[in-house]
Amino acid sequence: MSKRLNPSLEAKLIALGQALIDQQAARVIVEPQRREAGCWFGGGNMVQAADGTWYLVGRYRNHGDSRTGLSAGERGFELAIFASHDQGQTWEKQLAFTKADLNVGTREVLSIEGSALRWNASGIELFVSTEKTNIGYPNGLETFLKPGTGVWTIEALSASDLASLREATATTVLQTDDPQFIHVKDPFLFEPHHGTPYVLYCTHPFSWSSSNTAYALQHDQPTNLSASHFSFFPRGTTWDVAMTRGTAIIPVPAVGAFVDQRISLIFYDGGECLRNLDEHAAAVRRPRGYSCEELGGLAYTVDDDLNHIYRLSTTEPMFVSPYGTGCSRYVDVLTTETRWVATWQQSQDDRSQPLVMHQLSYDQIHQFLA
Repeated sequence: MSKRLNPSLEAKLIALGQALIDQQAARVIVEPQRREAGCWFGGGNMVQAADGTWYLVGRYRNHGDSRTGLSAGERGFELAIFASHDQGQTWEKQLAFTKADLNVGTREVLSIEGSALRWNASGIELFVSTEKTNIGYPNGLETFLKPGTGVWTIEALSASDLASLREATATTVLQTDDPQFIHVKDPFLFEPHHGTPYVLYCTHPFSWSSSNTAYALQHDQPTNLSASHFSFFPRGTTWDVAMTRGTAIIPVPAVGAFVDQRISLIFYDGGECLRNLDEHAAAVRRPRGYSCEELGGLAYTVDDDLNHIYRLSTTEPMFVSPYGTGCSRYVDVLTTETRWVATWQQSQDDRSQPLVMHQLSYDQIHQFLA
């Protein structure tokens, strides 16, 4: 069993995380379609191709509420891939998928959710989660599926190059009829220091009463995944008691005080409740985090041991937007030869959530780890 780090080393990781997810210094790189509540862009990741080009995937979301049926709004209506040839200064859309583009047989897409992109030896692979019709709930629970809604599954698409993804076939790679985890979405990817890559993702029970994290191991092909592990990262006990949704795992450089350590930072989204609850008039006012307005947390692993995760944000969230609802979520971190590049959705005063970005050079990172 891996051992927890001492407090002085944990303090260095906290300082590094807070410097990377700098809410004030971050700048908007992709705007939502509209600047209003319920509209955002994000929920994806950034990758670097062999020629140095940065690619960014995410989904555009407009208002849509599953409590009343998705026909009441557009919700996730487009998956988009952008490219940058100037290290994130400017971005140009390269590819887009509508809901209909991501249908799987008779399963029609009601909403597009999180996604993840990765280059591999044979080209490019894309994981994307969508809410679909014609799946249904297990026997005995059919009536719990709200009218106008569907069930989330995760598909994979592979191609030799980015443009060819447009014609690739979406193959379902992650789904379950277990009512404890039946909605699966928001995939993200982790390549440990050594060993088999992971595909991690969010789960919800049939009752939508929480958000949780699961993982499967990926063997050679995107469609060749192991059985899933559903209970390795339990929800927290305070500000994150209602949800713990992992979004990124990043190996920490083995330098300075960490030269003999093999540590990975885990970024996750959490919240105290699923709905925006009324607060006591005389209570301390603070962002509590709820569905679609989650707050950011930080944890770590030792020796890539995902069965033992140590939270650094125990009583309070680590990352809170200074604007709007405080929502700060879907952190992703690109590691290049020279820097870490973080992106996340950040609430604004108009309640929209554009995708923002902030970078740290390795010189800066090493100072925090000294």
